[in-house]
Amino acid sequence: QVQLVESGGGLVQPGGSLRLSCAASARVGADVMGWYRQAPGKEREMVASVSSGGTIKYASSVEDRFTISRDNRKNTITLEMNSLKPEDTAVYYCNLKRAVTPRYDVWGQGTQVTISS
Repeated sequence: QVQLVESGGGLVQPGGSLRLSCAASARVGADVMGWYRQAPGKEREMVASVSSGGTIKYASSVEDRFTISRDNRKNTITLEMNSLKPEDTAVYYCNLKRAVTPRYDVWGQGTQVTISS
């Protein structure tokens, strides 16, 4: 079973920057890796994703502030978050999905991001 290990996160002031990284324990291929977040009392939402072929998607709330990248050789993705706002505060989860057989839907343990002065 593929495992995802996240790093980064923490506390930063509004307007600051953070970087989140996620490493998969094995190469899957034909997959989509991405970041989701869940704030207290809210549903989990997609933040950004990148396929193994390089297709990138962003939530409209972050597309001009966040950048996702992927290194297929290292099975890692990175989320650069800039101009952070208090509403970005949430637990951020890394996810790997593969829609074709063998199917995967794997989640990381989550990392807290808090934006506060």
